[in-house]
Amino acid sequence: MARPERPPGTELRVGRLTKAHGLKGALKLDLYTDDPARRFVPGATFALQVPDSSPWHGQRLELVELKWFNGVPVGFFAGVTDRTAAEGLVKAVLWVEVGEEPQEEDAWYYHQLVGLRVLRDGVELGRVVRVDELPAQDLLAVETAHGEVLVPFVKAIVTEVDVAGGTVTVDPPGGLFEEPGESGAEAAGETP
Repeated sequence: MARPERPPGTELRVGRLTKAHGLKGALKLDLYTDDPARRFVPGATFALQVPDSSPWHGQRLELVELKWFNGVPVGFFAGVTDRTAAEGLVKAVLWVEVGEEPQEEDAWYYHQLVGLRVLRDGVELGRVVRVDELPAQDLLAVETAHGEVLVPFVKAIVTEVDVAGGTVTVDPPGGLFEEPGESGAEAAGETP
């Protein structure tokens, strides 16, 4: 699926239209945001990721209303007035441009963390390559010289995130970054 041309800026995927609901153009959604009450308000507009052949290619979709049916979010959108129109939007991905809204303390978007250098005691251990979202906690996937290490994204281990400086400082428990029999200095690439 091609993405429509839009001005440069950071965009976030916030949802996907999964299935037509009823006869009046409503669509069930998968939400990819932890704050649907802020992102999915009447009048919110979304850039659409749809195939080039779709009549919706290059269009934006405006939310009229979001309702919940049996715990499932269902959206009603401007210009989508019947089931046939809704079925033409199934599988479309919804994107929003990130504004300059204030961000809560100790909270980051995943894209801000990917690529940051991971440091322990000022020594680089690797780089964050992705963030895995799990029910209990998020994990930072860190690519090291020895392979990938999954670091629990908790304050006790990830002691500082400096997006502007491009670093994440960690205080990991013994064995998290070391190979069996290796010391922390050796894991960081230092010679004993």
